[in-house]
Amino acid sequence: MNLSRKYLILLVLVAFLVGGAVSATAMTLASGSDDQPNDEATEQEEMPDDEIHNDIEENEELSEEYTKIEQVISMIDEYYIDEVDANALYDGAVEGIVSSLDDPFSEYMDSEMTEQFNQSLESSFEGIGAEVTQREGHITIIAPLSDSPAEEAGVRPNDRILEVDGESVEGDTVNEAVQLIRGEKGSDVVLTVDRPGEDEPFDITITRDTIPLETVRSHVEEHDGETVGVLEITSFGEGTAEEFNEELAYLEEDENIDGLVIDVRGNPGGLFDAVEQVLSHFMDGEEPYVYTDRHDIEPEPYHLDGQGVKDYPVSVLINEGSASASEILAAALNEVNGYEIIGETTFGKGTVQQTLPLEDGMLKITVLDWITPDGNRIEEVGVEPTIEQRQPEYFYSTLIQTEEPLEYDLNNSEVEKLQLMLEGLGYEVGRTDGYYDTDTVGVVEAFQQDEGLEVTGVVDEETENRLEELILEAVMEPENDLQLQRAIEALYE
Repeated sequence: MNLSRKYLILLVLVAFLVGGAVSATAMTLASGSDDQPNDEATEQEEMPDDEIHNDIEENEELSEEYTKIEQVISMIDEYYIDEVDANALYDGAVEGIVSSLDDPFSEYMDSEMTEQFNQSLESSFEGIGAEVTQREGHITIIAPLSDSPAEEAGVRPNDRILEVDGESVEGDTVNEAVQLIRGEKGSDVVLTVDRPGEDEPFDITITRDTIPLETVRSHVEEHDGETVGVLEITSFGEGTAEEFNEELAYLEEDENIDGLVIDVRGNPGGLFDAVEQVLSHFMDGEEPYVYTDRHDIEPEPYHLDGQGVKDYPVSVLINEGSASASEILAAALNEVNGYEIIGETTFGKGTVQQTLPLEDGMLKITVLDWITPDGNRIEEVGVEPTIEQRQPEYFYSTLIQTEEPLEYDLNNSEVEKLQLMLEGLGYEVGRTDGYYDTDTVGVVEAFQQDEGLEVTGVVDEETENRLEELILEAVMEPENDLQLQRAIEALYE
């Protein structure tokens, strides 16, 4: 038997039965001192084996539970029909303890999963570029990263992944599913997804690529003689605060902006200290910008050393892909500063996870809830916009997913996508219910004529590719972004 794996079980049992080593470590990081809690905190403390033994001896309940596990493993080792790997049994025991929490964000990661988790914190990785979680027992997309293969293929927040390359992910943890989704640059992966509002699951083919973690981008928009800066934060990583400082300084000093829109749409969250540093540019720190809460402590307020409120108006953009740190930012800027938040209700990921080393693996455990300055929970509720604004319908459509041509008299979801795309490009389709009628034939012919394609009224591969190329360009045009335009208007109302 591997003694380190025995101690691993002991440490996990301490965490769940008496709140010992793991909880103490987690709360140290949540104390509001130099160590701040993160969405996926990575600072770690080790407890010596002799201290673990002391805790075990002092707690009778824990000792009984551990003895039970030892007896089961010993019986299996002695009586089971086949030879067993003792280490695998201990790993299974740990996984069982953690899964009993029924918390999708708490999990035990073996060495392979731990390596994968650590790679996600680096400057780049190879995959599809989407943040996933587990919600109501399903592997669920929080948001595709901006300009990622997942976004370009039409993956959307709240898509439920049923299969990866034909392999069911039912019952898988998030990290087990991610292992299937990630792969070498240039290789394809097929996700079978169930999308709210769609009648049937469908496949999305995505070509994996290197996903750089550049997290802040800026540009300017002109509005009635006013120069408006737009700062898009795609996630809150290790370099986000520095990137944000540089881009904000550029907008203020070089562009002399008169107002600012902070865009966290599709931002799945990240490191807590990064969002704190971003908020410090807009708040004076007198009022808490967030609280943390758990069952055995009073809600703890968090203040920051801020620079004060800007002398220009600010608004915030959110959508259903904004999660965790993004939700903290939006709620703080609205509830403390009174800034308008525009878009759609956010994802609702309002818990803090702490990671702790366990031999060659890692334990990731939920330790705290986020509470907004006004005392509102974020978990499973989200942050509601003060100004609700949807995008044009073609923004929500996936790309056409069929190898067969689309033609007259077909009636399916792929035709509906076609009609929405044509409508988004300014063509008068007349219907978007998925039936390929004679009017749709005429519109397709007009599109083919305008684009110099063979005029057939049938959507073949060439027509489909050109249509998708133009619709992606349309989505990227700021004037078509109704949420952005509304956020700019809100600055001067």
